[in-house]
Amino acid sequence: MLFRLRAPKWLLPGRGVRYYNLSQIRWGRFVKLDDHVYLSAMGTGGIELGNNTGIGAYSRLVVCTDFQHPGGFIRIGNNVGIGEFAYLGGAGGLTIGNDCIVGQYFSCHPENHVYNNPVMPIRLQGVTRKGIVIGNNCWIGSKVSILDGVTLGEGCVVAAGSVVTRSFGPNSVIGGVPARLIKTRGFNEIENTTAAVLPEQAIYV
Repeated sequence: MLFRLRAPKWLLPGRGVRYYNLSQIRWGRFVKLDDHVYLSAMGTGGIELGNNTGIGAYSRLVVCTDFQHPGGFIRIGNNVGIGEFAYLGGAGGLTIGNDCIVGQYFSCHPENHVYNNPVMPIRLQGVTRKGIVIGNNCWIGSKVSILDGVTLGEGCVVAAGSVVTRSFGPNSVIGGVPARLIKTRGFNEIENTTAAVLPEQAIYV
């Protein structure tokens, strides 16, 4: 397989891994790409995957699909785990910090269509691109979607099934459609690290 033959020493690709524009893809040590992952690095900044990062099976990392307006970049930090069937776009730029854990069916869309003109086809009205930034040490549940312009501060927790349409500060616990602030993680909550998980915390698994 061509990808496997050209892969760096520390890359661990599964079956059916595919790529586009390999020269714009950079990875650290012990990067694991599960079966049928697709990487498309058509953009000004390509794709960067940090050390000890894993991408789940059937996931797609696509910087951009518009040859006339190439996208920005996808940058994923160290010690990041992303579940199966993720779709990560990079048109406006996508940054995921270190030590993040992410469930299945995660999607990021750093681009929006303009639709203000009611008589012109939406596909002809252009797009806006602000980018998405996810801080270090975030826990994102399964089936979460994050839309363009969102920044999540360090230590955020996002409930499964949420649609995140606006930014939240560090240590925010958020959930819903659209996502809202449920509470803020604080040092006063650290009582006993061996205590059982509370029922209200179970929604984030």
